[in-house]
Amino acid sequence: MITGVSLLVLLAIGAPVAFAIALGLVAYISTGTFGIDLLPQRIFAGMDSFTILAIPLFVLAGELMNASGITSRVINLANALVGHAKAGLAQVNIWSSVIFAGLSGSAVADTSAIGRIFIPSMEKEGYPRDFAAALTAASSVIGPIIPPSIPVIIYALITTNVSVPALFLAGIVPGILLAIALSIYVRFFVKDYAKPRERMNMSEKLKALWNGLIPLFMPVFVIGSILAGIVTPTEAASFAVFYALVVGLFVFRELKPGDLPGIFAGAMRDSSSILIIMATVAAANWFMTFAGIPQSISKFVLGYVDSPATFLILINLMLLAVGLVLEGIAAMLVLVPILHPIAISLGIDPTHFGIIVIFNLMIGLITPPMGLCLFVADAIAGVGMARMIKAIMPFFIVELLVLIIITFVPDIVTFLPNLFGF
Repeated sequence: MITGVSLLVLLAIGAPVAFAIALGLVAYISTGTFGIDLLPQRIFAGMDSFTILAIPLFVLAGELMNASGITSRVINLANALVGHAKAGLAQVNIWSSVIFAGLSGSAVADTSAIGRIFIPSMEKEGYPRDFAAALTAASSVIGPIIPPSIPVIIYALITTNVSVPALFLAGIVPGILLAIALSIYVRFFVKDYAKPRERMNMSEKLKALWNGLIPLFMPVFVIGSILAGIVTPTEAASFAVFYALVVGLFVFRELKPGDLPGIFAGAMRDSSSILIIMATVAAANWFMTFAGIPQSISKFVLGYVDSPATFLILINLMLLAVGLVLEGIAAMLVLVPILHPIAISLGIDPTHFGIIVIFNLMIGLITPPMGLCLFVADAIAGVGMARMIKAIMPFFIVELLVLIIITFVPDIVTFLPNLFGF
């Protein structure tokens, strides 16, 4: 009780999630159940995993690729593929996020990199600035769903019966389905003010394809080598860093040696914010398991819910609500150890459930008041949060419809993992 009250109070006054959890555990330990020396032991034990190294490495690879001049090449590739369609620039925005997803795996990085180009460009072509910003934020949600994805690696670390390759494969179709749904929406929504765009000639398309294939080789190798069992996710992440360095320094030559200290520092900062949350939540999960809290919750839920469909509806509602107030990775670390065993008990496919959880919490990136992508897009567009919230609502509804589809048509998620034997 004292831990829960302490945690809620600290979060309410704006304390960082990791410190709120750690101080809540200190309050629990002060009751005399354990010695204070057990807390740092459990924090370090929570980080004692080789797979965790993949997280800072993938963050660094994404930072290097973003600084290597790939953004314009990715946009040119998407432009060659869909730029001539109706609402062409809006379509390019969406499919650039799909391509970018395989490079950074971060929705916030996607919003920042692509938004700086697309928001002013779309405004020049006649799109409202708030619409351009909202579309950029909404399409960026695709980033953590399509592999390689940091939330997927974290989810696999939390659970014991879901593999990284299975989740990587499971995210591909839902991510593409989300892109298609957003594309259908903008095709009809922007018909009144979108200007027609010229179609690229064959020479321009081939050039865009060639320049786009170089960065795209990285996710293809990363995912392919993991699926083939050649490397572990951590080893694949280290290759991704090496490849990003080579492409940036020697192929595109837009990355300078003098840029590296700042890039490494930024990657360390971003990684540490993730890892410190993981460490404190791992300690909290150990204490909760010792106290029998997950088992009690599981017994209570199973006593009232015996239908997988009912459970999934309740989980979707709960996760969407949690995404309003808690950052996605933190929410995943806290809730998955409790919810995952219940889902398994009800016969829900663990890979399917994992993608549902990740998809839910990534939608939280565009919902106020904690939607990070919403804040980043508004920082670029400068239209004000009120206009951003109004503009994002149609995209939120589209993403909610896709969530409902993947929830109740599990084959969409499990098709590729089953095809490859996972």
